[in-house]
Amino acid sequence: MKLRPRSKPARKPTRGRQTRVAAATRGQAVRRKPLALQQECMLAGAMALKKSLCALSAQAGTVMLDAGAVERIDTATLQLLAAFVRDRRLAGRAVEWHAVSAAMASAARVLGMSSMLSLGGEPQ
Repeated sequence: MKLRPRSKPARKPTRGRQTRVAAATRGQAVRRKPLALQQECMLAGAMALKKSLCALSAQAGTVMLDAGAVERIDTATLQLLAAFVRDRRLAGRAVEWHAVSAAMASAARVLGMSSMLSLGGEPQ
Protein backbone atom coordinates (compact mmCIF):
# COMPACT_ATOMS: atom_id res chain seq x y z
CA MET A 1 0.00 0.00 0.00
CA LYS A 2 1.38 3.39 -1.02
CA LEU A 3 0.97 6.39 1.22
CA ARG A 4 0.10 9.61 -0.40
CA PRO A 5 1.61 12.78 1.03
CA ARG A 6 -0.94 14.85 2.78
CA SER A 7 -1.74 18.21 1.30
CA LYS A 8 -1.70 21.15 3.58
CA PRO A 9 -5.07 22.70 4.34
CA ALA A 10 -5.74 25.91 2.48
CA ARG A 11 -4.98 28.97 4.59
CA LYS A 12 -7.46 31.69 4.92
CA PRO A 13 -6.11 34.93 3.51
CA THR A 14 -5.01 37.18 6.32
CA ARG A 15 -5.92 40.80 6.41
CA GLY A 16 -3.11 43.31 6.50
CA ARG A 17 -2.56 45.68 9.40
CA GLN A 18 -4.15 48.61 7.58
CA THR A 19 -7.28 46.61 6.88
CA ARG A 20 -7.51 45.53 10.52
CA VAL A 21 -7.06 49.09 11.74
CA ALA A 22 -9.68 50.36 9.30
CA ALA A 23 -12.10 47.64 10.38
CA ALA A 24 -11.46 48.40 14.05
CA THR A 25 -12.11 52.12 13.61
CA ARG A 26 -15.01 51.85 11.19
CA GLY A 27 -17.76 54.16 12.32
CA GLN A 28 -15.54 55.89 14.86
CA ALA A 29 -13.85 59.25 14.65
CA VAL A 30 -10.12 58.83 14.19
CA ARG A 31 -8.12 60.89 16.67
CA ARG A 32 -5.19 62.63 15.10
CA LYS A 33 -2.47 64.75 16.64
CA PRO A 34 -2.66 68.45 15.89
CA LEU A 35 -0.12 69.95 13.50
CA ALA A 36 2.13 72.02 15.76
CA LEU A 37 3.45 75.30 14.37
CA GLN A 38 7.03 76.32 15.10
CA GLN A 39 8.06 79.09 17.52
CA GLU A 40 9.32 81.16 14.59
CA CYS A 41 6.79 81.08 11.74
CA MET A 42 8.61 83.16 9.18
CA LEU A 43 8.97 83.16 5.39
CA ALA A 44 12.05 80.91 5.58
CA GLY A 45 9.92 78.05 6.95
CA ALA A 46 6.82 78.70 4.86
CA MET A 47 7.61 76.01 2.26
CA ALA A 48 7.89 73.29 4.91
CA LEU A 49 4.64 74.45 6.50
CA LYS A 50 2.96 74.47 3.08
CA LYS A 51 3.98 70.85 2.50
CA SER A 52 2.56 69.85 5.87
CA LEU A 53 -0.68 71.68 5.19
CA CYS A 54 -1.00 70.19 1.70
CA ALA A 55 -0.69 66.72 3.20
CA LEU A 56 -3.66 67.56 5.46
CA SER A 57 -5.78 69.42 2.92
CA ALA A 58 -7.83 66.45 1.69
CA GLN A 59 -8.03 64.74 5.09
CA ALA A 60 -11.55 63.81 6.05
CA GLY A 61 -12.79 65.11 9.35
CA THR A 62 -11.46 67.99 11.36
CA VAL A 63 -7.84 69.11 11.07
CA MET A 64 -6.37 70.41 14.30
CA LEU A 65 -3.66 73.07 14.35
CA ASP A 66 -1.61 73.97 17.42
CA ALA A 67 -0.21 77.50 17.49
CA GLY A 68 0.44 77.57 21.22
CA ALA A 69 4.22 77.78 20.83
CA VAL A 70 4.27 80.58 18.23
CA GLU A 71 6.33 83.55 19.40
CA ARG A 72 6.87 85.27 16.03
CA ILE A 73 4.75 84.99 12.90
CA ASP A 74 4.91 87.00 9.71
CA THR A 75 2.25 88.05 7.22
CA ALA A 76 3.24 85.42 4.64
CA THR A 77 2.68 82.60 7.11
CA LEU A 78 -0.65 84.05 8.24
CA GLN A 79 -1.72 84.28 4.58
CA LEU A 80 -0.71 80.65 4.03
CA LEU A 81 -2.74 79.55 7.06
CA ALA A 82 -5.71 81.69 5.96
CA ALA A 83 -5.67 80.09 2.50
CA PHE A 84 -5.58 76.63 4.08
CA VAL A 85 -8.52 77.42 6.38
CA ARG A 86 -10.47 78.94 3.45
CA ASP A 87 -9.86 75.92 1.20
CA ARG A 88 -10.93 73.50 3.92
CA ARG A 89 -14.06 75.56 4.59
CA LEU A 90 -14.97 75.61 0.88
CA ALA A 91 -14.54 71.83 0.75
CA GLY A 92 -16.91 71.46 3.71
CA ARG A 93 -14.15 70.37 6.06
CA ALA A 94 -13.33 71.90 9.42
CA VAL A 95 -10.19 73.31 11.00
CA GLU A 96 -9.90 73.71 14.76
CA TRP A 97 -7.21 75.46 16.73
CA HIS A 98 -5.87 73.35 19.58
CA ALA A 99 -4.09 76.38 21.05
CA VAL A 100 -3.31 79.91 19.90
CA SER A 101 -0.48 81.95 21.41
CA ALA A 102 -0.88 85.59 22.32
CA ALA A 103 1.66 86.53 19.62
CA MET A 104 -0.32 84.80 16.89
CA ALA A 105 -3.66 86.15 18.08
CA SER A 106 -2.22 89.66 18.22
CA ALA A 107 -0.68 89.46 14.72
CA ALA A 108 -3.92 88.12 13.26
CA ARG A 109 -5.95 90.83 14.99
CA VAL A 110 -3.63 93.65 13.80
CA LEU A 111 -3.85 92.38 10.22
CA GLY A 112 -7.61 91.83 10.41
CA MET A 113 -7.24 88.09 9.79
CA SER A 114 -8.80 86.61 12.94
CA SER A 115 -12.06 85.70 11.22
CA MET A 116 -10.25 84.40 8.12
CA LEU A 117 -8.28 82.06 10.33
CA SER A 118 -11.36 81.13 12.38
CA LEU A 119 -9.49 81.98 15.58
CA GLY A 120 -12.68 83.04 17.24
CA GLY A 121 -11.41 84.71 20.34
CA GLU A 122 -8.70 85.22 22.86
CA PRO A 123 -5.46 83.28 23.06
CA GLN A 124 -5.68 79.93 24.83
